[in-house]
This record gives sequence, C-alpha cells and structure tokens, in this order.
Amino acid sequence: MTAARHTDDGVVDSTDDDGTDDDGTIAGSSTPNPNPNLVPGPRSVYGFLEVLGRAARRDALELAEVDSEPIVDAAARIAAARIAAACSAAGQDAEDVGAVDLGALARECGAAVAAVQARTCAVWPSFPPVGAVSWTGFGAVIPVLAGSPGAGASCVAAALADVAMSQRCTLLVDADDPDRSGLVCATSEDGPWTRTTAITADGQVRVRVRYSWRGDPGRGVLLARAETSLPVFTPGMCPAPPDWLPDPAPDPLHLTVVDLGYGGWRAAASPLYGPGAWLRAGHPVQRPVLVVRASRPSLRQAEHVLARLADWVDAGAATAVFQLVVCGARKWPPGIAGTAGPRIRALLDTAVFIPHDPGLAADGVTADPSPARVSAALRPLLTSWGVLK
Repeated sequence: MTAARHTDDGVVDSTDDDGTDDDGTIAGSSTPNPNPNLVPGPRSVYGFLEVLGRAARRDALELAEVDSEPIVDAAARIAAARIAAACSAAGQDAEDVGAVDLGALARECGAAVAAVQARTCAVWPSFPPVGAVSWTGFGAVIPVLAGSPGAGASCVAAALADVAMSQRCTLLVDADDPDRSGLVCATSEDGPWTRTTAITADGQVRVRVRYSWRGDPGRGVLLARAETSLPVFTPGMCPAPPDWLPDPAPDPLHLTVVDLGYGGWRAAASPLYGPGAWLRAGHPVQRPVLVVRASRPSLRQAEHVLARLADWVDAGAATAVFQLVVCGARKWPPGIAGTAGPRIRALLDTAVFIPHDPGLAADGVTADPSPARVSAALRPLLTSWGVLK
C-alpha cells in the first residue's frame, strides 16, 4: 500500500509499504506487482489496522484521522465476515481472499473523501480558517446542534422547518451520517432528484445528495439527505454547504435548517470540515441552536460541546450558539439549572422549552407533521427572528 513518507532531507519516499512502488512494481526491481491491492499478511491486529489505513490513503495522501479511523473500522468489520466465510469454505485461502477485497475497499473509501474535499475546495472557502463566508442564497440559516446524544436535535430541526413551511420556502438539510440520521423517516418516500457531489478518478459516483418532499410536494419542506454507495460515511464525505442546494436552487429560498448530527460533538470540533462547516462565521449571520435535555448529564455534555467550539468562535471562524432549546420539559427540574457550566449558564434565561410528547418520544421524526405542542413552542422563536410574520 502507498505510504508517502518524508525523509530527514524533506524528500518524499513514495515506495509502498507492501514492497511496491507507486506504479505497482516491486521495489528495487522491474517485476510488476500482480495485485496492487493485495494486503500482505500482518503479524498482529495493530499491523492489520495499519495496513488498512495505508490502503485508505493510497489515493488520498491528506486523509485526516477523523476519516481514516471509520474507514479502517468498516474495512476491518467486513474483513471479519469475509475471512470467516473463507475459512468455512473448503479449498480457499482465507488470508488472500480477505486481503484483496479489503485493500480495494479502503482505497475506494479514501478516494471518495478526496473527491469530496477537492470539490469543497472549488466551491467553498474552507481555508484559511479566519474570515467570513457568504450565506447569501441560503436564506436564514439555522444550524441545529445536539448538546448530547439523544437530546432531540433532529426533532427540533424538523419542527422548525415544519413551522416555517406555511409561509416560507424551506430547505431541511440532514448533514448526519445516513446510518445514524434522526431524519431517516422524515419523508414518506425518497424523491427522484439527486445531485452528485463526489466522483472518483475512475468515474464512480460515491456521494450524492437526494431531495425529497416532507409534506405536500411543491409546498412542503424540501429535505436534502446525503447518500453513499460505500459501507461507511465519514465526516469528510459530507458535502460543502453549496452542494446541498438543489440545482437550480429555489428562488427565493427563505430558510435553511440544518441537522448537524453526530451528537453535536463532531460538528463542534471544526467549522472547516464536514457538518461543522455550517457553523462557519459569515454574513448574513446564522442562528445556531443548541438542543439539550433537562438533566444534569445533558447539560454537562453540552458544556463540553460549547467549550469545543469556543476557540473557533474566539478566532472569528465560527458563529456562537444563539439559542438554547430544552426538549421534553416545560421548565427546569429543581436544582438542575444550578449545575450548568458557565457557557450554558449564559443561555439559560432565554431557553425555549418543548413539552414532552409521547408520540415523538416513542417514534422520533416521522413523515407526519410535527406535534402541535412542539410547533407551538418554536413558532414564537421564528417570529422573533423575523423568519415568520
């Protein structure tokens, strides 16, 4: 597998760690490597994972750890199944069968990340990190950030979009990993419209955005959700904000609500990468919403999410959280608010409470409209921001 190594004199050594050069020949000879994707038999679990990581970086030399780790995990998971199957089949070499497939799979995943990142560099000012970007064309932008896993961020994002759609053209972006999305059942059926956001060098479409109607077609909320043909979706596969817009985009588009997903933790790590790009400081200024539960564990975790984002906000690269929303309660239980950290404490006075709804708690977001009590709690918020009249 290819592993570009920097030597002491700054020269990049392009010899593969499987003993071959970049052109597939065996290092030090003119003998072609019969299978460049063949992973040599590792001597330990750690060696096995390292080989998969090198395979992922073969066509993506700048692959970040946040992407390589889930790629390696997915390849290793599939390896276990394939090697077990090969072991049970007479006359097959389990190591070779598993290794060939895995080298190719990890390489394809890395190439998909590289393709999305190349596209991002072309359409979005991701670097340098300091400096405002333009949110013109998105309408009012409301990124919804989970303060803790299971806080209800997807429910809040869907409800905000549902409330607005009666008066405003609204786009609901599902920036989460498709396998973990809280909006997976938000439409009754998938729409036929897609936008390709990642084509690898071999011409394969690896990542695209699919558009579906939530509510009446043409009058409801337009839901944009990422899809991939690969067994893993990493943060680096998340399209840049402009690539979530339909082509052509609605004119005018009044509101874009974004479910950032990943339990909030990944999105808060960086406004330069993946779903966190929706928090990038810009004009018009977004109104990020932080969703929590009325519990001490949720508030503790939310404090860490805000701390994770704080340095980016101080540097002018990210927009600070604008609003706290509390799911499943009408008020703070006794003693809970007093345990809030300093960053959460600054948001307590203006917190919006969404009362418990048994159906929403049991089913999550479905294709049905958000419950009336949830919509009623959020409507004054959109009105105060000028989104609704």
